Amino acid sequence: MKRLIVAIDGPSGAGKSTLSKLLAQKLDYINIDTGAMYRSVALAVRQNGIDLSDDKAVDDLLQNINIRFRPGAGGDRILLNDIDVSEEIRNPEISTLTPEVAAIPAVRRAMVSRQRQLGEQGGVVLEGRDIGTVVFPQAQVKLFLVASAGERGRRRFEELRAKGHDVDLARTISEVEARDFADSQRQHSPLVQAEDAIVIDTDGLTIGQVLDRMLAVVSARQKE
Repeated sequence: MKRLIVAIDGPSGAGKSTLSKLLAQKLDYINIDTGAMYRSVALAVRQNGIDLSDDKAVDDLLQNINIRFRPGAGGDRILLNDIDVSEEIRNPEISTLTPEVAAIPAVRRAMVSRQRQLGEQGGVVLEGRDIGTVVFPQAQVKLFLVASAGERGRRRFEELRAKGHDVDLARTISEVEARDFADSQRQHSPLVQAEDAIVIDTDGLTIGQVLDRMLAVVSARQKE
């Protein structure tokens, strides 16, 4: 079977992270969570007290951080300068900061370059917001996952509550909508659906049902 580049895009909370991991496991591919990479930069910005308007400080930070993935029993872990930050980057504060960090051209250039290096040989599943349009426009499989803001906010709310965070459902939904606006309106690499992407609406579907649809698309492309 051909080792393909699978690009999974879509708004926050559409199920990209969970489904990309499962899809990669089924295909025996490497899973690259690009959103986690941007979250890691946001965490580094916060840890170092960097002003996002200070271009030199941002550039210096990008030159001195190392982001990599390490396989783990419960899925891939993300390391920032050799420290496991897999849980810390999912905190609400980092979720709020990430769109601002991801909108900085220098950050996007650095992360896109790294993502291309990781995925250029194929046999990878990459998920994010601009994989099929910017990072790998030549990807053989492009999937665009969508769900209503209410559904995505509910998922996020339940995820955070399960981790012990004190969250409010209405506020979480509002944050999802704000993230959508920020991602779609940013000047560099905005969230847009690639023209040749296959759209999967995850509202009302189980994870297994969505995964089956994704596998069917990949299987068809492998046989071409």
